[in-house]
Amino acid sequence: MRKEPIKHSSGRLRIIGGEWRGLKLNFPSDVAHLRPTPDRVRETLFNWLTNRIQGAHCLDLFAGSGALGLEALSRGANHCVFVDNSAVATDAIRGHLSQLNAQERATIVCNNALQWQGSPADVVFIDPPYSADLAGIALQHLLTNGLLANSARIYVELERNQTMPDIPVPLEVIRDKVAGNVRYQLLAISDNICL
Repeated sequence: MRKEPIKHSSGRLRIIGGEWRGLKLNFPSDVAHLRPTPDRVRETLFNWLTNRIQGAHCLDLFAGSGALGLEALSRGANHCVFVDNSAVATDAIRGHLSQLNAQERATIVCNNALQWQGSPADVVFIDPPYSADLAGIALQHLLTNGLLANSARIYVELERNQTMPDIPVPLEVIRDKVAGNVRYQLLAISDNICL
C-alpha cells in the first residue's frame, strides 16, 4: 500500500487535540517560511509528549504559524514562548492567542530565535526554515544559554532529505521518524532519559 505524501496546508492550520481541538486558524500565507507542521506529524509528536505536556513551559523557536506552541497550549501546557523574526508571523500568533483568550499563557517575541534568552523550558520545538540549516546551531544555543530544564524534551523538524545535525553532548535522540517530506526527532538530555 503506497502512502500519500504529507501536504502542508496553505494559509490555514487546525488544532488537532485538547481544549481547542478542531479549531481552524488562518495564518499569513505570504510569508515564505510559514509551513505548519503537518497534522499527522503533530499527532505523533504529542503522543510522544503525552506525559510531559500538561503544565509544561514550552519554547517554540522559529515559531512561524505557531502551530506547535498553540497545540501545546491546547493540550494543557502552562505557558509557551513563541519566537520568530517575522513581525507578520508574530502578529498573527498574537491574534490567535487573543481569539482563544490565552494571551496570559504566552509570550511573543519578534526576534532572531538564536538570540533568545530566557528561563529553561520543559519542551522546546525547533522547526527552522528547511533551507536555513539552523537546527544544529539552535541545539547548541539551547545548551550554551541554559534554556533547557533538566528533563527537557526537544523536538527537531527537518526536510526528509536534509542531513541531520550533529547532536551536541549531552543531548541524545530518543525518537526518530519520517513521514512524507518531513523527518522529525525527539531529543533529551542523556542523564535524564525516561520515556
